Amino acid sequence: MFAFHPLDDSFVNGSFLHLINLPFHEAGHVLFSPFGRFMTILGGSLMQVLVPVVCAVSFGRRHDWFATMVCVWWAGQNLVDLAPYIGDARALQLVLLGGFTGAEVEGHDWEALLQMLGWLHLDRRLGMGAHIAGSAVMIGALLAAGWLTRLSSRETCDVMRT
Repeated sequence: MFAFHPLDDSFVNGSFLHLINLPFHEAGHVLFSPFGRFMTILGGSLMQVLVPVVCAVSFGRRHDWFATMVCVWWAGQNLVDLAPYIGDARALQLVLLGGFTGAEVEGHDWEALLQMLGWLHLDRRLGMGAHIAGSAVMIGALLAAGWLTRLSSRETCDVMRT
């Protein structure tokens, strides 16, 4: 369903996964704060995507490929989760954690980041790019998990036949 709602913050933010991702996002601001203002701001979004990637690597090192694909799917979902935030950098209409829109306060992370980079005019394109990349990762992970499940069921059937 995430793939069919590009830059729809009401759909993405209404997902229970948004509430799971949010603490990682906020922790990223604190964790990356020693590395300067830019990294403090980027750290929230970066951490939100890095946590599932680190989990995927951890499961991959243990050769638990299905769990790896679940975490890869989660990483893609985090890109989709960030897409409306990125795409809102100029409009500042997204309701933030404090209950106000970016226009009602000092803006938000992606407005500041894109302004620093001189890319503010690209907010919608970058948001859509994050959405497309995240959707592709999610679909790829689902296909891989399905393939792994099929392989596993074949192996189980072969063991039961012998």
